Order: sequence, then C-alpha cells, then structure tokens
Amino acid sequence: MENKNKKEISRRSFLKLAGAGTITTAAALYGCKPDNTVSAEGGSLGEVPTDKMTYRTNHNTGDKVGLLGYGCMRWPLRKNQEGKDEIDQDAVNELVDYAIAHGVNYFDTSPVYIRGWSEKATGTALKRHPRDKYFIATKMSNMNNNRNVRSREGAIAMYRKSLQDLQVDYIDYYLLHTIGNGGMNTFKDRFIDNGVLDFLLKEREEGRIRNLGFSFHGDIAVFDYLLAREDIHLDFAMIQLNYVDWKHATGNNTNAEYLLTELEKKNIPAIIMEPLLGGRLSRVPSQALNIMKEVHPEDSAAKWAFRYAGTPKNVLTVLSGMVYMEHLQENIRAYAPLVPLNEQEYKTLDKVTDILLNADYIQCTECQYCMPCPYGIDIPAVFGHYNRIISAGQRLKSSKDENYKKARQAFLVGYDRSVPKLRQANHCIGCGICKPHCPQRINIPAEMRKIDNYTEQLKQKAEF
Repeated sequence: MENKNKKEISRRSFLKLAGAGTITTAAALYGCKPDNTVSAEGGSLGEVPTDKMTYRTNHNTGDKVGLLGYGCMRWPLRKNQEGKDEIDQDAVNELVDYAIAHGVNYFDTSPVYIRGWSEKATGTALKRHPRDKYFIATKMSNMNNNRNVRSREGAIAMYRKSLQDLQVDYIDYYLLHTIGNGGMNTFKDRFIDNGVLDFLLKEREEGRIRNLGFSFHGDIAVFDYLLAREDIHLDFAMIQLNYVDWKHATGNNTNAEYLLTELEKKNIPAIIMEPLLGGRLSRVPSQALNIMKEVHPEDSAAKWAFRYAGTPKNVLTVLSGMVYMEHLQENIRAYAPLVPLNEQEYKTLDKVTDILLNADYIQCTECQYCMPCPYGIDIPAVFGHYNRIISAGQRLKSSKDENYKKARQAFLVGYDRSVPKLRQANHCIGCGICKPHCPQRINIPAEMRKIDNYTEQLKQKAEF
C-alpha cells in the first residue's frame, strides 16, 4: 500500500498464576538517546531505558510483544483553524516514535475511538516505521443498533475501512469488540446470525487477520460460550484486570481471577485493559499510598498497578492509553524490565484494596462508551474531577469541616478548569440514554444529580 504521508521519523525526545512466563529482554529497536524526565508524580526518573523492555512470546505466532501496550483511545487533540477539535498528528507521531524506540510494539485501536479518528491517526504514525517493528490491534466495533452497522455488509465495510485507515494489508490482532454487552442475544445478532464471525475466520485463514480474539465486558455466559467453542479456536482475549477487579469487580464485569484462570486453562494469551481502573489506581487516597511507600518509597501508585497487571505469566501485554509523554515514560519504566510482585507486595495491595473499596469513588474508568451525551455533558470529565477530589482527601463531609474553605475552592475552581460550564453535571436531564452503554453499570443520572447537588451546596455555601 502506498504511503501518502511518509515523513522522516522524529528523533526527539497472583502467586499461582504469576511467574516468569516466556520473558525476554531485547535490544532497542532504535538507537536514539532518551530524554531526562520527571515522573507524573514529580519525582526524578532520569533516563528512560531503551533496551530493558520485557517481552512476552505469543505461542500461536511466535510474536515477541512488549509487555507495555499502547491503547489508542485517547490521542492528543488540538483546535483547528475553525476552532474545532482534531487529532494532533504531530504529537501522536512523537509519542509513537518514542514508544517504539523504547520497546513498545503493540498498538490497540478501534473504529469508534476518538469520534472515529483513532485508526487513521494511528495508521499515519505507524506507517512511518517498518511494518515488522509493530503489531496493530483493532476491532469489529459493530455495537450500534443500526441495522446497517449490524448487518454482514455493514460489518465487512467497517473491517475493510479499518485496513484502509490503518494503511495495512493485514491486521495482527483483530477483536470482536466488547462481546458480553447486551448478553447472548446481542452477541449472536452481531457476530453469529449475520455470518460476521464466519467471515472473520475466513479472513484469518487467508492471512489478512493473524490473530482473532475478543474483548470482554458484560454477560459471563458469552465469555464461557466462546471459550467452549472448540471449532472456533480464538487466539487471544482482552479482559479487565487490576488488583481491585481481581476479586471485587463491579458493575458489568466479572472478577479477573475467574477470567484469567479460564483463559489459562485454554492456553489463550490475555491482553489486559484497565490496569489503572480508569486512572483510579494511579491516584489512590493518601492512606493507601502511605502503605505502598512503606514498602517502596520511590515507586508511584501507577507502577504498583502495572506490576500487578504484568506479573501473571499468561499476560501478553498490558494496555495503557498514554496522552502525555511523562506518562509514557513512567509506564515504560514499570516494564523495563518488569519486576514481578512477591508475596509481601500482594499482601500490601490487599490492604490497599480494602481502603479503596470503602472510598466514595464513582467506579468510572473514563472509557467514554457513554459518549457522546445528546445534551453535551462530558460525563467522564465530570466523574474524573469528582474522583480526583476524593483521592486527594478533599471531599467535604460537612460545611463545618476544618479545611472547608480550601477544599471548597479546590473543587469549584478545578471543576470549571477541567469541565466547561455547559458540559457540567447541572445540564444533565436524566434521560438515561447513557446507562446501557456503561460497562461498570453506573447509574449515571443519579451520580450526576449527586455531584450537582454537592456543587450547588458549595456554591451557595450551604450547611450540610
């Protein structure tokens, strides 16, 4: 396929299941000198290593996959000349260049990510690198109830557009997207009754799909059904795994302990999503962070979560949606190389989990499946601000709290800075259109009312 946008690459800058697995450390793919940097928490990191990335081997194909995978759901945006949002392609290129130069070689996208822009931006950035230096994962995202999308013809058109936008003639890892949402009837409508799964199996046979798998949220019956279908033989699966969801999954999810154990029985490699639970595990309450710091004073909460997600031997790669360079650099360090968790560290995270389960968090992972809101509410941003206030210990219980003035200002000023006024919770009319789309099964309208009521109490300086 002809590359129309080719540019020279910028040189800027669980003890039973856990084990070494098939791990290798490979030399850097590119020889650029890394930049000095600081962590997302402000501590000095020094140089980010180019030759220490941990790799796992896919036994189906022999692919050596970097343990840190790039989730392409949140590429940087900028305003165009008309004042409208667009992908900041220069920033995407820089992030991709840096990632590949430091051992990241798995890039996960979808036709529906970032308003449909992600595949094209990802393909443009990756096309500037040799094809054998990266693996592309994308999805059959035919979740829309529109019959044109759900039909065999519509699904095939989506698949072929993915190839076109990614500028490739084969896809390394192709997923049936979020198979459990809607239950068994929806799954069969999307993939079985319309012949779409048969088509994709044929594409795998022809070599245009190298690995065929699925991502899972929702009804566990669909997960179990697919694993039981010996005639299909899926090559990999994406599941939500982190130290909270291991035994305490909420909403439309199943405990990761069960999911990973079942995949291991079938010798199916696991791709991990939500290792930070939508960022929640990178900004834990101070009480939890202090417990971590007693064991590893220099390590961030995010590093603990990444080490947890990467330790099980059946994990092929752990996805992170990294918009900022400092997050990319810090996450590379977590797996360059991976130091698997030991028994003491697992016990430490059990204590942290107990604290988090008793916190006042809204269980939003900022996946954006609830978006767009027809009334313009930025649902993930509203929840994100509220959760950050909680993690900072600034959620007021009473107007008589000792830190009332400071915490009130932090909430209101931070709210206006992070969420435009017309997109805040007070504009929610409670229509509920968003609720069925939430993998965590959050009662979004109820949580919006709670946040709006709290905001109004602070604005009016009312007693509560």
